[in-house]
Amino acid sequence: MISVAGAPVSFGVFELSPEEGVELSDAEQVCAVLRDTGYVGVDMGPVGFLGRKAELRDRLKRYGLELAGGWIDLPFSDTAAFDEQLAALDGVLDVFVEAAEGEPGRLPLPTLACSGSAIRKANPGGGAEFALSDEQWKPFADNVMRAVEKVRRRGLEPTFHHHACTYVESPAEIDQLLSRTDVGLTLDTGHLLLGGGDPLTGWRRWRDRINHLHLKDARISVLESVVQGKGDMRAVWAGRAFVPFGQGDLDLGGIMDEVVSSGFDGWLIVEQDTIPRVGDDPAQIAVDHRTNREALRTWL
Repeated sequence: MISVAGAPVSFGVFELSPEEGVELSDAEQVCAVLRDTGYVGVDMGPVGFLGRKAELRDRLKRYGLELAGGWIDLPFSDTAAFDEQLAALDGVLDVFVEAAEGEPGRLPLPTLACSGSAIRKANPGGGAEFALSDEQWKPFADNVMRAVEKVRRRGLEPTFHHHACTYVESPAEIDQLLSRTDVGLTLDTGHLLLGGGDPLTGWRRWRDRINHLHLKDARISVLESVVQGKGDMRAVWAGRAFVPFGQGDLDLGGIMDEVVSSGFDGWLIVEQDTIPRVGDDPAQIAVDHRTNREALRTWL
């Protein structure tokens, strides 16, 4: 069975600040929109955004939502920095465990990701000249597995999110990660397009390892413009590269036919990453969420 969730990032709530003067949605608004537009789950967003302990469980219960996953980036390429941050992972995992104490039908997946580096952040789309060497891949993979084992000791199964501006961005880098670890993969259709891949090809190629799906539509022309102009990821988000289903270049029908026919059983998180601008209509957020959810009715 596929469960459909939404995410605070679609409301502009994530690690980057909005334009000055923009007021972001709070947790109550996010959960209300998701409930009212037909979603059954929500991604965690920033740690504590949805609350903690009883507050978290109560909020999820009131809105009929379950925690689907949550972003956790770590500096896997820098072992000294990774060692310093690994202890803090337990505090983040506490949120997932607290949500699971509400006895959800499907457990959330802590979503590991690479923190990237200054050079990768300045070069969306990557390239061979920015990639890890074979020698650098070994400690990277070892650190990933250290995090994976910590997650599993808490009774949860992790997933790894390939992401623009990190060391796991292109199809070749995803292959490297999967060949060197046993972690499941979050397939993100938008970030795969940015990394030079094709979502349908990626689904078929990595299907046996995919345990989480982030579904987003994207305008390739915007992605290419940012890459060619040496812009960063903020330029991608601010440039509205990610759009409602049907307004970008994602073959939604092709990927959904494949997802359903493959028997995928897990969370499908609909994302439309954005940085809100002054003058945006707040009501458009709910319209976009309804549009995206209704676009999936053919399959789900």
